[in-house]
Amino acid sequence: MSGPAVREGNDRDAGVVDEICGYLTDQPPCSFFLFAGAGSGKTRTLVEVLRRLTGVVPHETGSLLSRRLRLCGRSIRVVTYTKNAVAVIHGRLGNNDLVNVSTIHSFCWELIDGFNDDIREALIAVKTIQLEKERAKAEAKKRGISDADRGIFAEIEQEIEDIRATGTFIYHPDRNTYGPGAIQHRHVLDATAWLLLNKPALRAILKDRHPIILIDESQDTMKGVLDALMVLAEPRGSGLTLGLLGDHRQRIYTDGHSDLPGLVPDDWAKPELQMNHRSQLRIVTLINRLWESEMLGRTQRPTGVKQHARTENTSGVVRLFIGDASLSVEDKRAREHWCATQMKAPAQTDAWTRGAYQLLALEHKLVAARGGFLGIYEAMDLIDPSASAPVGSGENRGPSAARLLLDELAQLEACVNADGTLNESAATDVLRRSGSLDRMPFDVGARQTRAAEMLTAISAFAAACVDETSAVADVIAPVLAARLFDVDARLAEAFADPSEAPPPPVPRKETETTQARMRRGWCALFATPWMELARYRRYLAGQSELATHQVVKGSEFDHVMVVMDDSQAGGFLISYDKLFGGKDLSSTDHSNVQEGKETTIDRSLRLLYVTCSRARESLALVLWSTQPAAAMAYIKDKSGWFAPEEVLAIP
Repeated sequence: MSGPAVREGNDRDAGVVDEICGYLTDQPPCSFFLFAGAGSGKTRTLVEVLRRLTGVVPHETGSLLSRRLRLCGRSIRVVTYTKNAVAVIHGRLGNNDLVNVSTIHSFCWELIDGFNDDIREALIAVKTIQLEKERAKAEAKKRGISDADRGIFAEIEQEIEDIRATGTFIYHPDRNTYGPGAIQHRHVLDATAWLLLNKPALRAILKDRHPIILIDESQDTMKGVLDALMVLAEPRGSGLTLGLLGDHRQRIYTDGHSDLPGLVPDDWAKPELQMNHRSQLRIVTLINRLWESEMLGRTQRPTGVKQHARTENTSGVVRLFIGDASLSVEDKRAREHWCATQMKAPAQTDAWTRGAYQLLALEHKLVAARGGFLGIYEAMDLIDPSASAPVGSGENRGPSAARLLLDELAQLEACVNADGTLNESAATDVLRRSGSLDRMPFDVGARQTRAAEMLTAISAFAAACVDETSAVADVIAPVLAARLFDVDARLAEAFADPSEAPPPPVPRKETETTQARMRRGWCALFATPWMELARYRRYLAGQSELATHQVVKGSEFDHVMVVMDDSQAGGFLISYDKLFGGKDLSSTDHSNVQEGKETTIDRSLRLLYVTCSRARESLALVLWSTQPAAAMAYIKDKSGWFAPEEVLAIP
């Protein structure tokens, strides 16, 4: 097969669509990895390939493929990262019975749904492996196995027994499902990966349904599922052809492979998209330089395609502001506003002074601190870390155990006026929609008594809502006492439990059982100011002016401010201060470098790349450093990322 023609200018990638069509219609078809950087038009390329392979656009070999698919009742499977991406592809492709588009969770559940015995076997196998790893980790400790370790063993053993006793498994890809037999997102992925490797019948079913599978954002696709599919696709002509689309520079989840391009077999095709159609030249130049940098503490190879801006995108503005991390949250907010005002002149737009820019933060804890809902977020994160924050897939609605606070009580609070009075008609509608009125007694007297009890409880709830000193416990107490709504048993039991919260574990030294962690979360939640809850709900719904790199995955904005503040990030895996020279590498960092493991620098650089590449026109980077002078000197003397006039000290 001849290579693609060399093109220049805005047409550099013009031949990639036909190139990929050639791989998928060859006999036998050839699996491929498409390197598609930020703003490269990956979705457009994917859709154009699908249009040709399914006969929407005339294509000689594509028409033959579509005919074979239709005769055999088969389809091309497209697996995307988010439900929004599914909708975008459907919208651009139109009604096409030869293409099945879904998220990874929907794809996996569709494969295993109903095979309850197999799911049970898979989940027990996965949990058994987890138990063995926990035992080995505990036995390797110098101090030996602790009581906390034994508690973790007991939890996993109980989970295995619960799985063994489950007859039917239930799951819904688009919402949290709980109750008997309910399994979570990660369980579906774990079970599917195990079954694909251990059950020949499932492999045969998959190949018969979807001989071609195209996986978008493959760098963040769960390792187990991706590994299983890659095994099924070997050797060429096995009956399954894979097309992986992605950019390892934009990997933001630990579920994905750290070096996906390095795992792609040598005989796979490796087409490339070189254009960045999104950003102005200055921003494209910056992200290229970021990735190409050789720096102390980096182990990930700077592999990847250097991007080219469109020929008409000749401008763009970048500024780096450096300030003192010891300032208070309030002072930092004020100075971040100052940074925005400094962007007006060079960017030649008042968007920066009227707040028409997107603020991105390192992680959810920093956003929560800036947004004034840190207490609620930390409590929810302890209750259920997998559901406490919004994600790019748009699936998280908060912990299911606390759904009363996030759904029903949010609707009821909307019926409360600023002075604490109640819109009784609106409140009645809330009770009716939730089914609370369906449980009213039939006896007239008892019905009147129950109605008065409910009204008293709602009035007490309303008064507590508008009291700025109210904690969550104060507001929900009358609701729970009057049994206004169906309440998750976990919330009811936690509220009724008078015990104190257990002490938090010592970081990196002590392990903690799920039960202890959740108890700490419930105690923290009940003690948190109620006023924080509305801000947290807005954040979950994507209505906050603040966002993290996870939430804006795949998005783009004209003007972006990236706030980098390790002191409020809530973790040790990322450090922008180390990346910018304001803080020295730790002994662990040096050890990881010597062992070739992923380092703090690797992770921080990828996240910086992701956030910077969201901007179209102008980009403001705000670094809060423990040593601002050292960071300033490092940036000016060593990095080569910024021109002198682009680096400013925050007064």
